Formats: sequence, C-alpha cells, structure tokens
Amino acid sequence: MSKNNEVEIARDPWQSLSQFTPARIALGRAGISLPTRAFLEFQLAHALARDAVNIPLDFASLAQQLNLLGYQTQTLQTQAENQSLYLQRPDLGRRLSAAALDCLQHTAPIQADAVVVVADGLSSKAIAHHAEPFLSLLLPQLQADGYTLPPICLVKHGRVAIGDAIAEHYAARLCIVLIGERPGLSSPDSMGIYYTYQAKSGISTDANRNCISNIHNNGLSYEQALMKLLFLIKESEELKFSGVNLKDETTESGLEDQPQANFLLD
Repeated sequence: MSKNNEVEIARDPWQSLSQFTPARIALGRAGISLPTRAFLEFQLAHALARDAVNIPLDFASLAQQLNLLGYQTQTLQTQAENQSLYLQRPDLGRRLSAAALDCLQHTAPIQADAVVVVADGLSSKAIAHHAEPFLSLLLPQLQADGYTLPPICLVKHGRVAIGDAIAEHYAARLCIVLIGERPGLSSPDSMGIYYTYQAKSGISTDANRNCISNIHNNGLSYEQALMKLLFLIKESEELKFSGVNLKDETTESGLEDQPQANFLLD
C-alpha cells in the first residue's frame, strides 16, 4: 500500500514478452485483482467481440463497393431468418432459403469454373473490413488465370457449407467462401477463407475443405492469404481434390535466409 492509500501495481516478470503477442499476458496485479486498466481493456475487448457477432453486416454497402470495382453481385438469404435463429440453429445457416433458391433458378444459366461466396458468419466486422480489399486482389487474378465467375454471392446469416449449394448450382469446380470467424478477445474482425474442390450440397464435409484463417490487420495479410489460396487452387486442379489430404506447403520468401533468434535468450 502506498502512502496515498492507493494499491500499487505489482509488475509481472513476463512484461518484456508482451511485445511479441496480443494475448493477455503480463497484466500485473493490484492487490489480489487485475489493475484497473487491464480490467477495462478486457471489458472493451469483450464488448467489441459481442458487437462483431450481433451488429448486422451492411450488405448493400458491400455490394456497392464490389459493383464499383466492376463486379456483379447477388444477395441471398439462408433459412436462418434472424441473428438469434442463426446462433441457435447452425444447420439453418447451411441451407438457402426458398427465396434464395428461386433467385438462383431464375438467374441466367452460367457454366462457371469458380464461385466466390461472402457470408457474414460470426463477425460482421471481419467482412466489412477485409472482404472488399481481399477480393480486389483475388478476382482479377482468377480472371487472369482464365476462370469464369458468376456474380459474387453475398449470403446473409451464412455458414461455411452454404457455398456447396451455390457451387453445385453453377456446376463450378472451385468454391471459395469468405466468412467472418468467431471473434476472439484480441481479434474481433478475423476473416477466414474456406476452399472446396468439386463442392456438392449434402456431400461435402469439413474434411473436404481447406481453411485459411486469421486474416486481419494483426494476423495474416491479404497478400499472404492470396498466395496460400492460389497454391491450394493450383494443387487441387492437379490432384482433383481438396481438404485434409491437400497440404499448404507455401513459405514466406526471404524468411529462410534470416538469422533465427530466440527472444527467450535476449
């Protein structure tokens, strides 16, 4: 206790390690509790994570952004009619609504090579922040490689498997789903990419998919994610499958030549 009757903060000996991770380590101690700053920061992170799940994604704004880039979009809805139902019934988020199916049926038939699906998932912030910048890199590359694409499907209250029915409708070999990942207390806006080769509704499982996760400002960059996805596409086209048997063998150029340091010895 200090002279002013204020509890002094006991510093954690791991303090120097906090520079290497956003995880909540070395927070210190005030009496038997957390310091006020650490407690308030935790409360803020928790509130941001809840907002990421519960605040609706502005699909109209996202569609406008993609239209300005020169890409057509179509907005679809799953059988999860609202956020509460979406959280309680994951199965409904894997199925298109009757209106969405009708919309697809009345779409002019297109023989597509690949479909790109964007779903809000469990973090609207992730899609709002990262979908358009990533697609601005991915879509021109797919077109340059000769892939035929239908309109980008923006899916409300969608789960990962929602891409299967869309890919099957367009008879597309490649299914690429961008989705908001479950928010953590240090990353409320993390986006994931799920890639499936020859996706089929009711048949494809998570074992058939490859996941590229942790795409956000403090995680995987858009360029790194694109490199990994293009590698998976190339390999799957040769091997005719995706999923657990298709390994990501990409490496970061230049890292091999850098001296390996152990921060624990500094």
